[in-house]
Amino acid sequence: MRIPRELEKLMVFGIFLCLDAFLYVFTLLPLRVFLALFRLFTLPCYGLRDRRLLQPAQVCDILKGVILVICYFMMHYVDYSMMYHLIRGQSVIKLYIIYNMLEVADRLFSSFGQDILDALYWTATEPKERKRAHIGVIPHFFMAVLYVFLHAILIMVQATTLNVAFNSHNKSLLTIMMSNNFVEIKGSVFKKFEKNNLFQMSNSDIKERFTNYVLLLIVCLRNMEQFSWNPDHLWVLFPDVCMVIASETAVDIVKHAFITKFNDITADVYSEYRASLAFDLVSSRQKNAYTDYSDSVARRMGFIPLPLAVLLIRVVTSSIKVQGILSYACVILFYFGLISLKVLNSIVLLGKSCQYVKEAKMEEKLFNPPPASAPGKPPNKSQSKCKPSQEENLSASVTSQPVHPKENVIPLLVASSSDQFLTTPDGDEKDITQESSELKHRSSKKDLLEVDRFTICGNRID
Repeated sequence: MRIPRELEKLMVFGIFLCLDAFLYVFTLLPLRVFLALFRLFTLPCYGLRDRRLLQPAQVCDILKGVILVICYFMMHYVDYSMMYHLIRGQSVIKLYIIYNMLEVADRLFSSFGQDILDALYWTATEPKERKRAHIGVIPHFFMAVLYVFLHAILIMVQATTLNVAFNSHNKSLLTIMMSNNFVEIKGSVFKKFEKNNLFQMSNSDIKERFTNYVLLLIVCLRNMEQFSWNPDHLWVLFPDVCMVIASETAVDIVKHAFITKFNDITADVYSEYRASLAFDLVSSRQKNAYTDYSDSVARRMGFIPLPLAVLLIRVVTSSIKVQGILSYACVILFYFGLISLKVLNSIVLLGKSCQYVKEAKMEEKLFNPPPASAPGKPPNKSQSKCKPSQEENLSASVTSQPVHPKENVIPLLVASSSDQFLTTPDGDEKDITQESSELKHRSSKKDLLEVDRFTICGNRID
């Protein structure tokens, strides 16, 4: 009975983390792109004292901004109204199959998309010895633009299908689509799960729930535009919105409750998951961090804000007409309101994250040098998967995994038993050097701080 409360605490914290990364695209990213372009254009005034024209973070900011602008103009060639009537003309059972396929395709796109973006950022920021090597950025850039455009269209089809279900007279399609959530219970309840596997599932559920909230917002915007922004129609949509949210919450609670029951996992594990997510946020705010927090969220949860942001900008600009000085003033005030919301959300999240990290006794892992960084020791295998070479660290690329420089690397499992996680304090911390040499040849369970969407399950799920 403690599972629903602990799960919802984790969900609320994770949803606000996704909101922080999502608001970053609309608020701080345009300002950072402007500052990067300003530095680029004023560079002759300062002279070329540095080999790099721009810092790696500024290069990635410009690439994100250019991808957003290009995909936004490409979305103008996609007719939302024609797509809506095309989907509405299909039968209920066909739409049910289409919606299932869209959910699977969305997960595949999310898993593959961040790899494409990471490849682009790394290719654009890695040190190059020959000038001809800069040409390799071009194919990666076109692949990234194509991915963001296709993923935005996929999410648009999802939102359109949900809109058709809302506007159907007998509500049968909406009922079928909500019952589709209960298929998740069948697919996961009676299977073996370790803590790491459950952590991956929890991150996926957080991302899925936040994406559903954005899809519901898009559906409400499109419906309100069709009814000339009549506030009475909002109360017509309100029961359906509550029904979708309630079904999603109920499915998650039932699924996690039975998984933890059958696999003998206590409810305290969700506080460990929350501390791991909080550790990502705290570590990304340090001066020696190599990644933006929005990118670390994308790697941890598979939530990529760029396609969703492109679609939301496209829907808002087509639904709301801005005419006159007063309208532009309202837009500017709304933008400053978004910035204030982003800053306040970040402050509250950082405070809560520090509290969770302190409660889990993980704060020493932010500052203490780990045994793996001692001279003469081979690098950890799990770390080498995330960081292929030391050149990637030295280039200060913001696309690497959320790890720290050598003197601040997070301690790995060399100091704990195979059944412990970093979210619980280690009971015995002596003879670390001998233990590391012994555990090097032994397969150990992954640490929670290393578990993300790239992690292959430790135990085969049959």
